[in-house]
Amino acid sequence: MLAKVVSLALIGLEGAAVDVEVDISRGLSSFVIVGLPDAAVQESRERVRAAIKNAGCQFPAQRITVNLAPADLRKEGPAYDLPIAVGILAASSQVWPDFKSSAFIGELSLNGDVRHSTGVLPMVRVAREQGYEKAYVPRADAAEAGLVPGITVVPVASLAELVSHLQGLQSIAPYVSEIDTGVLDQPRYGTDFCDVKGQEHVKRALEVAAGGGHCVLMSGPPGAGKTLLARALPSILPRLSIDEALEITQIYSVSGMLPADQPLVTERPFRAPHHTVSHAGLVGGGHWPRPGEISLAHRGVLFLDELPEFGQHVLEVLRQPLEDKIVTISRAAGTLTFPANFMLVAAMNPCPCGYYGDPVKECSCSPTMITRYRKRISGPLLDRIDIHVDVPRVEYEKLTDERLGERSASIRARIERARETQTRRFAGARGGASGTLPLLCNADMGPAEVREHCRLDDAGKSLLRAAMMQLGMSARAFHRILKLARTIADLDGADTIQTPHLAEAIQYRPRRQL
Repeated sequence: MLAKVVSLALIGLEGAAVDVEVDISRGLSSFVIVGLPDAAVQESRERVRAAIKNAGCQFPAQRITVNLAPADLRKEGPAYDLPIAVGILAASSQVWPDFKSSAFIGELSLNGDVRHSTGVLPMVRVAREQGYEKAYVPRADAAEAGLVPGITVVPVASLAELVSHLQGLQSIAPYVSEIDTGVLDQPRYGTDFCDVKGQEHVKRALEVAAGGGHCVLMSGPPGAGKTLLARALPSILPRLSIDEALEITQIYSVSGMLPADQPLVTERPFRAPHHTVSHAGLVGGGHWPRPGEISLAHRGVLFLDELPEFGQHVLEVLRQPLEDKIVTISRAAGTLTFPANFMLVAAMNPCPCGYYGDPVKECSCSPTMITRYRKRISGPLLDRIDIHVDVPRVEYEKLTDERLGERSASIRARIERARETQTRRFAGARGGASGTLPLLCNADMGPAEVREHCRLDDAGKSLLRAAMMQLGMSARAFHRILKLARTIADLDGADTIQTPHLAEAIQYRPRRQL
């Protein structure tokens, strides 16, 4: 007898429907899975066999053939256990419902329990888009699946429970989502800007960066507060919208990094990989590519501490994602694209010992050592960083001052007002390398948007011309200064870019070549 059950496969961050066709025929007892399965899918034969027996059902002692269609799509992971088991039970007439409107996802344990599966959110979303009315998912993933509206989510704890449900003996109640989107308005952060002593000009630079989604490079001696400032940055970023939260949640779902008690990501990501991170770890990769750190930092902050210590090849791969806001990974099996719209925040010392230019401690590095150290970061990468700011040592008087600085909440309020202005400005606009990505902030602007929204008066043009000649800036730096000036004007509530806004933007460019 033949039975067909629908499951879902993951392709990058997207899903695809997979028909699980099960045929049981006379012959010697055997169990074969075809349709380009990987090792984890092949091993499901033993898990399914044991789970069916331990669920109180009969495993057919006949020839069982399972086909995962389409056959040219690679199937990986244990999420096919549940649909294969249901297909076998249906083909052997142990359950007899109509499966045409349902999709099944889940890994089975040997005793029949249904375990957590990664990527449930994008798979259920695809099931809804393709017209399926129900999705049977592991109970542990029901809250995550419940984020997708318009489809009934049935939480399954065990195969025995599912069999009883399908036989009409004891129904499983559909999951009712209890996600409170109001938690997006109450983010929790470990570090507040008021905890940072001194460094007022650096705080201002980070406020400008957060106001328009710009990249920042901080340079200063050890212990000046660069890492603390970077870790405080998420506390002043705008609160997530529900669409942004779902984007981030989908990435973390595919990566298997969603906490069990938190199906929806409610805070902007902060990723701080160690400088020993590999190329694949940073941009994503593997035999079947998975998101890397730059995608895990999507809509948040990617912090690279001790920037020159990262491998040069690893740093150079950041150049394309910083421009295009996506990363494309090509393998023999296919090409996948992951989102990578992040704020790059980097920190470095001015020299190997860290004290070049310090007024208190003398630098012990030779000019050759300093030059070699700075050349670890290429000019094209530096040119893509909008804000370069020096972080000097903090004086004793400021460290012992009992007064607190401005709190993150008040800074965030200014930034959210500026972002609201940008949202209205770019309503419906698209950009990026493909021309399909939504424009959300000033850093996303392309040449056409810069030409339209970053007009200068005669005084501004004269100032920018002088700066271009004195600093030897590239055309890219020219556009980045205009975008930065537009952000400063938005923070100031100004409709046009004025000369003080442009002057502040210019002073964030490096005065020397690193």
